[in-house]
Amino acid sequence: MTRPVLRVDEAVLRANIAAVTRRVEPAELMMVVKDDGYGLGARWSAEVAADAGVGWIGTYDIPTAVRLREVVGAETRLFAWVTSDDEEIADALLADVDLGVGSLDYLRRVIERAGALGVRARIHLKVDTGLHRNGLAADEWDDGVALALRAQGEGRVVLVGAWSHLAEASDAEDDDAQARFLAAVERARVLGAELPYVHLTASAATWARPELRGTLVRVGAFCYGIRSADGPDLPGIAPAAELVAMVERIEGDEVVVGIGSFDGLPSILAGRVEVGTPAGARPLRRIDPDSARVAAWEGAAVGDEVVLFGRGGSGDVVPTTLAEAIGTVGEEILCRLTAHVRREQV
Repeated sequence: MTRPVLRVDEAVLRANIAAVTRRVEPAELMMVVKDDGYGLGARWSAEVAADAGVGWIGTYDIPTAVRLREVVGAETRLFAWVTSDDEEIADALLADVDLGVGSLDYLRRVIERAGALGVRARIHLKVDTGLHRNGLAADEWDDGVALALRAQGEGRVVLVGAWSHLAEASDAEDDDAQARFLAAVERARVLGAELPYVHLTASAATWARPELRGTLVRVGAFCYGIRSADGPDLPGIAPAAELVAMVERIEGDEVVVGIGSFDGLPSILAGRVEVGTPAGARPLRRIDPDSARVAAWEGAAVGDEVVLFGRGGSGDVVPTTLAEAIGTVGEEILCRLTAHVRREQV
């Protein structure tokens, strides 16, 4: 049997990157490649982005950033933001990876490792703006900035930025978070810090609320053509991937296709969505562990392609379309696909 295929399109990814870049100017784009490039492949995504002129690549974890250094070259900046152990800190510093630092303990450990290795760590201090996803609280901020500046004077770090996350639950909450963030940035400058990179927004807020952008923005999902759940369409943005499975057999008024829940396709999608076929959209009726059943069409044949999402014959069915049918986000539809789904770059 032929394995299901996730086809990823370099031309579409490049076009999306260009559209996002135009949208966010004069802010710089950091393209995020977490979760293995949202299931499309972090290495492939980062290579395309760097070749397209993206100056920053964002990863969740240090090991991914370290692996990408040889892919993106020496000029592209890499940013990893999860708190890590001392061995990973050392790996990051030797690979010239910028680090997001969200606690005093982590800051002290980064400074210590930089001193031991004889290198200067580039750090971005994280502000807790109320989301409580890591970050220095208001009563820690002055101590963190002062500690970083002392280490900078000693040649162990370079404090290059401040950053945070937004909840994106309401405009009012995000406005409050921005006010806290900007107050912390201003306080750092009063204490003597120069912060060329301030970044607060991810995909949705970056796109819709330019007043929240800093000098740098972190955009992942939108670069891959994944719109927000229940969000508007994105002008100039298209899905960079399509998920295809082959018809394996025909049974009565149904075709059986070679993709199932073991491949990462959520079984609860059955009866909720339509998928693309050579004859147009057809209901997805059932999802078993190793196969799925779709309403048949006239002339259906073994080997026909069924497009679960993407551009090829499935109309408006994109990852977020499926996600909305089961109350989740488009990123999950892509990221849950297993290694059994072959990735094909076109």
